Amino acid sequence: MADALISVLLEQLASVVYQHTNQAVKLVLNAEEDVKSFSSKLKDIQAVLEDAEKKQVADTGVENWLAKLKDVSYEMDDVLDEWNTEILRRQVEEKQEKEGENALVTKKKVCFLMSSVCFCFGQANKVIHRHKIARRIGELNEKLTLLIAAEREMYGFHQSTKGGPDDQQLIQRQKTSSLVDISTIFGREEEKEMLLSKLLRESSPKVGRFLVIPIVGMGGMGKTTLAQLAYNDEKVTAQFDKKVWVCVSSPFDEIKIAKAIIENLDKNETQKSSNELETLLQCIMSHVKDKKFFLVLDDVWTENPKEWESLKLPVIMQSCAEGSRILVTTRKQEVAKMMGANSSMIYLDKLSDRDCLALFNSIAFLDRKEDEAAGFGAIGEEIVKKCKGLPLVAKTLGSLVRYKKTRKEWQDVLNSKIWELEKIEEQVFRPLLLSYYDLAPAVKRCLLYCAIFPKDYNLEKDKLIELWMSQDYLNSKENKEKRRKGQYYFESLVMRSFFQDFVVDEMGNIERCKMHDIVHDFVQFLTKKECIIIEVVKGDNQIVELRGENVRHLTLTRVPYGPLSFPTSCDRCVNVRSLTLLDSSITTISPGSVLQMKCLRTLNLSWSGLTELPKETLVLIQCSSLEKLPKAMGKLINLKHLYVLGCWKLRYLPKGIGSLKSLQALDCFYVCEREAAALKLGDLGIMDQLQGSLEIRRLGNKDDASETEKAQLGNKEHLSHLEVVFQDEYGVLRKHGVDSEIVKALQPHQNLESLGIEWCHIGTTESLYWIKSLHNLRKVHLRFWLFCEFWPPLGKLPSLEILEITVMDKVKKVGVEFLGIEEEETETTFSGILFPKLKRLSFYYLSEWEEWEGITKEEDSSSSSSSEITIMPRLSSLQITECPKLKALPDFLHKITTLRTLTIESCPILERDYQQGVGKEWHNISHIPNITIQSH
Repeated sequence: MADALISVLLEQLASVVYQHTNQAVKLVLNAEEDVKSFSSKLKDIQAVLEDAEKKQVADTGVENWLAKLKDVSYEMDDVLDEWNTEILRRQVEEKQEKEGENALVTKKKVCFLMSSVCFCFGQANKVIHRHKIARRIGELNEKLTLLIAAEREMYGFHQSTKGGPDDQQLIQRQKTSSLVDISTIFGREEEKEMLLSKLLRESSPKVGRFLVIPIVGMGGMGKTTLAQLAYNDEKVTAQFDKKVWVCVSSPFDEIKIAKAIIENLDKNETQKSSNELETLLQCIMSHVKDKKFFLVLDDVWTENPKEWESLKLPVIMQSCAEGSRILVTTRKQEVAKMMGANSSMIYLDKLSDRDCLALFNSIAFLDRKEDEAAGFGAIGEEIVKKCKGLPLVAKTLGSLVRYKKTRKEWQDVLNSKIWELEKIEEQVFRPLLLSYYDLAPAVKRCLLYCAIFPKDYNLEKDKLIELWMSQDYLNSKENKEKRRKGQYYFESLVMRSFFQDFVVDEMGNIERCKMHDIVHDFVQFLTKKECIIIEVVKGDNQIVELRGENVRHLTLTRVPYGPLSFPTSCDRCVNVRSLTLLDSSITTISPGSVLQMKCLRTLNLSWSGLTELPKETLVLIQCSSLEKLPKAMGKLINLKHLYVLGCWKLRYLPKGIGSLKSLQALDCFYVCEREAAALKLGDLGIMDQLQGSLEIRRLGNKDDASETEKAQLGNKEHLSHLEVVFQDEYGVLRKHGVDSEIVKALQPHQNLESLGIEWCHIGTTESLYWIKSLHNLRKVHLRFWLFCEFWPPLGKLPSLEILEITVMDKVKKVGVEFLGIEEEETETTFSGILFPKLKRLSFYYLSEWEEWEGITKEEDSSSSSSSEITIMPRLSSLQITECPKLKALPDFLHKITTLRTLTIESCPILERDYQQGVGKEWHNISHIPNITIQSH
């Protein structure tokens, strides 16, 4: 993790010197020089970090050296925070001087968290404090020189180059061959049949002359074994004229690979000694021309298109006979993407529990079958649960207990943390280390941060990215760029199989995922002194004691009901940067406990029972019992993310939040007209950095239209989702006289991708005129519009993919206005595609809806131009539920060839007329593959 930490720190050091040179706040002399000197030394150390991180696997001295380096780096990071806080403090004081008593911060002494530092205003001597910062920078500079830079020479580190000798010596990449012992293979029958089908099927125009088949999966999942099974299959041997197996590994060396292919094709070939790539490729082509050729490239890492293209394999394969194949094994989905082979990819998932147990038993009970029935078998079944379907772990644990003769020894293995077991680090974690070292430093740091979550935890992608942002892992000047960078880092980890069990939203985007248990063990192994997870034991005093001095990230789980506190003089709390409570029922946190955590950047109190927060905290919350937030929250001027969605007892947000110009995430705004201390909706006007999702609840007051206009939602270009609910805190419907004015004022930025409006009491959709300009809108849901007689014109939205309409009791007829055809237009003058990208359409509980028209039959038959209108050409799913008066489906639906799923529930007229085989309209829908027609 040191290289990841130092890479980010160097960026901060580079910016801190230049960013503040023109600021009014200046630190004392020599501080900037010390920062530059510190940076220079870090760069020298960074050059050998790759070598050091690999050597720590086998050398505890190197591991300790890296620990010291990380400690100094963390300390400097904290000092930089304090430096930035000094500048923020000065800015606040200047504002105070200009605005007087009404300023954000008053003259009295106030203690609060700001940019990870607890800082006392007012009485603190500014000069002394700046000298203190400068002195700490100087001390760290000296510490880096004496304790770390000097020690570096002891270990003989050298600058690492990609694929250098250190890479081969320290983390051995095992060379593979095509040979396999079939008797040791368990499971994978389904994957083998799938692979053989792709290898043996005849060529077709869709497949092309040859096919590239990638097998993708995390390290230790059995990719090479599956390839070996296929390579040695009798049918495969009979199918191909030439077969070649090459272990590619890393670094990618096209000369070496070409020579290996020639060596396999003809051991006596004289040209294989050439170092000219062109000569070698021509030689390969001469051997495989007009032959059915099967090439296996095992353990491919490169995702560089230029390296792949240098082998000219597509050109060579085009010269082969039809039906030739390339089989690739890789851990990285990017490799499959680079090869243009996503559609033929085979993703290798974990083994079943039965197969994993069989594999374990075949090794553990070799030559000792009698032990299996003597109590060892039951323990073995529990040990296998640690494997979580990973064949490599099953093999390793099986070999570990094979020579252990007593049940107690087996029980010790069962009760140990997996990284504490002999052989695990060497045989299981080393393959994962290869994937880890292949990551960029900043991506490594993001991966290791996931150690703060317990096993089997659902990681929400957007929240995870924002947690990375809060820890400054996504160093970028622009907040939008930070989020984009976080998305890229997340995708990098997904493509390398560090995450699994994905849950996607309606638009196909990953919402959440999990980490394989072995990967979780791996990241905990790498962060065991920095990330601690503690399950709090119930007691009279819930006082948490930390066991280590270097804890940076602390997670507490299952904290019982009652107050939570830490020892009042807990030096080990000082360095904590994130405090996370999960599945806990605490009622309060001791303010003194939070104040000890001077480096705290993230406080996550999700799903706790808190009723009130201490005023000093940085907040990330989702607490259903929370009733109020601290009035002093406006003093957290560096607060970036505030989550209050799900805090249903929270009546309002405090007014001071309106001063937080840096706020980037506010997931829910609660309108409250009767409380003077409440933040007004119009106060969001200055928060143009808001991004992600925003939900506005309890709209409908007489002043809300003007407040909505002041909020300037049209300026918030980073918002992707807007949800608006016209409903008060008691669930009582409001009067609808002012709703149309509020809807007019809502007009969001054109970048919006998702829009939801509920309980809106308008009779027409005229006030929603602005929706036509939302060209990036992908999802719309409209619910409980109890007084609206028409649907809004949505047909011309170019990006709309998902549309849901629920409970519109006044709607009786839907016509061309829904398609977006204007009054001045007619179906005879308009041509084009309506709802061009719509994929999913859902209607629920439309009690009075009777007619749904598309293009009228008269005009359709008489007008030649009407045939130029195409409606919903990509629709794949249509659901109609509880629409008892709807008489028929529109004619244009019958022509949609992409419609795969039609669901009709509790619609008696449609159920009768579209009944399978006998309904008079059945012939119009019989081509749809998946049809469900039923009554509740």
